[in-house]
Formats: sequence, structure tokens, C-alpha cells
Amino acid sequence: MLIDASDYPATRPPAQSWSVGAARGATDISGTAPKQRIAVLSSYSRSLTNFRLELLRRLVEAGHSVVAFGPEEDEEVVSQLAAIGVEFACTPMARAGLNPFTDLATLWSYWRLLRARKIDVVIPYTMKPIVYGGIAARLAGVKRRYFLVTGLGHVYSEAASKRWLGRRVKQISILLYRQALKGAAGVFAYNRADSEDIASCGLISDLKDLTLVPGSGVDLDHYAFSRPPTGRPVFLLIARLLKDKGIIEYAEAARLVREQYPEAEFRVLGQFDPSPAAISSEALASWVTDGSLTYLGETTDVRPHLAACSVFVLPSYYREGIPRSILEAMSTGRAIVTTDLPGCDETVVDGTNGYLVEPRNARQLADVLCRFLKAPSLVTEMGLRSRDLAQSKFDVHAVNKLLLDRMALI
Repeated sequence: MLIDASDYPATRPPAQSWSVGAARGATDISGTAPKQRIAVLSSYSRSLTNFRLELLRRLVEAGHSVVAFGPEEDEEVVSQLAAIGVEFACTPMARAGLNPFTDLATLWSYWRLLRARKIDVVIPYTMKPIVYGGIAARLAGVKRRYFLVTGLGHVYSEAASKRWLGRRVKQISILLYRQALKGAAGVFAYNRADSEDIASCGLISDLKDLTLVPGSGVDLDHYAFSRPPTGRPVFLLIARLLKDKGIIEYAEAARLVREQYPEAEFRVLGQFDPSPAAISSEALASWVTDGSLTYLGETTDVRPHLAACSVFVLPSYYREGIPRSILEAMSTGRAIVTTDLPGCDETVVDGTNGYLVEPRNARQLADVLCRFLKAPSLVTEMGLRSRDLAQSKFDVHAVNKLLLDRMALI
């Protein structure tokens, strides 16, 4: 499948789009790009190895000097990055909240480190690194600034725009993004809705600098295909324990399904989060106690859990980019059930490799999950189609080739 204009509605902004199919398989490094000092900025250190390791590896293979910024001094992350030749720099950041003093400390730290290291190219992703890293890089004189908009966030959702506070926060967000993206060498949107919002909100001045990409991609070899297990059906949700990830609806759907099919198991894998929108340990414990959910804790390797499940479920109403957890499940060969919302909806051809449901609708979610119990063959059939879609559209090597071509870094 080629990512070109025919894949997107006529109403989308004139963002540049690139052919992933053409990029696939082109793994040789040309070595012709001038060598650069590159900084990649994250809001969660573990995301550097979970989501960006292959991109960082490609940058190093191209001969660039690469440093990755993250807020947690995670020894495992530092070790994994060092193994591929990437340096780690710890930068203070509160991932949740809007404390101006903490955010100013983040801005100052970025500015100081970028100047001290004489960085040539900066690549931030997620909101705070984009906003504060983008502003700091411009002030530090970094000429080439590329931004990976992996998701604009809940503030750009329809639900948020219906509330007075949501509208005010969005206005502030737009002003910050405009300052951060001013003079950007390139902006990459990870789904159609974000691409349209970047254009309609005037976050960048020239739409020719906007490129639409199919998410961050997935390593098809690392997340190898496996046949779903036989026996009792196992549903799995992997996410940070946030209400916006649809965990409350998942628990309610589990209760409804188990009334008819008590043998079904509903598993949850993910870490607790400091956000005000977090699921409390008490709420999770109550779902475990009444038999609705099985909590698996958190892990650094989701593959054994994906291999052990029948169907992957993410009923998120968070404003996602393209959820990496879904891509990993698709690559493994699992049917997908997720919401008909920006980002999530780009991973499912409804009725082909899974189903799309309304957000916050536990009853509809339960009804859809029951289809797999009534017709178990759907588990294997839809799982095979998920793997096919992952191969044709979301191969991480093709996505990274696309990004680095656009940034002229290979």
C-alpha cells in the first residue's frame, strides 16, 4: 500500500505525503548527507527505546552524532542507547501539569544543553518537548528543527472544545505551538486529524513544510507473527492507566460479556500514571476483586502478553497519534477493537481486521467483543489481516526512511 493522496480525504490540508511502499527495503545508508550533531527530545525516557530506538539507530548508522534527552535517569534506557552509540542527557520535566516554574526550568535546561553541545538538528516529539524544546532550540540558534507531532492531545478533541476551560486551554496551546514551530524545517503529522488541525489552527505558516506519515511504525521482525492461542478467549488492553484510555469502559464491557461468557478473560497491562486523569489503584483493585479484569502489572517487553491474547482492545478516547500498542498487536497478528476516533481509526478496516466502536460506549464495546465469542474463527481471520496491514503500511524501516529522506539526514 502506498501512502499517497488517494489514501486521504479531499478535505485534508495540502500536507506533503510520502510513499512508504517505495521506501520499504531501501536500507542502505548513502553516507552523502553532511554529518550533524542531532538532539532527539522526549517527555518520557523509556519512550526513546520503546518507540524511537530504530530511528536513533539509523541516525547513528548515517554517521551523525546523536544525543537523546529525557526526564528520567533510567539505567536500562541509558544502557540500551549507549549500545547503539547514542548519548543520553537528563532534562527536568513534569509530564503532567502546567506548573510555570517547572516548565521554565525545562525550557532553560533545553536552551543550556543545546547551546553547550552546539546542536545542528533538533527532533522533538510529544507536546512539552515540541513546545519548550522548539522555543529553546530557536533561541539557541539551532537552524534545523523538525517536529514529530505524534498526537496533539485531548485539548484538540471535540469533547474538549465543548467546555469553556477546554476552549481557553486550546487557545493557549495554539499560541505555544505557533511559537515553537515558527521557522520549522519540517513538521510531521502522525494522522489525518492532526494534519488538518495543524493547518486550520495556523500552527505553521507554510503548509509545504507539513508531511503526513503513517505513525511511528512497528518493527515487523521484533513483533513477529504468532498464531492466537486456542482455548478460552483472552482480551488484552495495554496502556497507561488513564481514564482517557477507556479502561473504565473496558471494565464495564468485561462485566457485561462475562455475564454471558464467564470463561472469557480480560487482561490489563500498564503502569499507573501521576496524571489527574489516572485510574486509582482502588478502582483497579475492585475490578480485579469482582473478576472483571486481570491486572498484569507493567513490563518492558509486551511480546509474551500479545502472544498469549486472542484479541487486542484499546477503547481510547484520548487524542492519539497512531497508538503504538495497536501497531505492535497488529504486527503480532491480532484482531483489533478500538474507537472510531482520529489515530485509532487508521489502524482498523472495520469488519476486516477488527472493529471500530463509539468512544465511552461500554455496551457497544461488549456487543462487539461478543462477536469473537460467537464466531471464534474471527480471531484468526482478522489477526492475519492485521499482520498484512502492518506489513503494507506501518513497517518501521520504511517509515524511518521516509522521515530521514525528508530531513535530508541520509
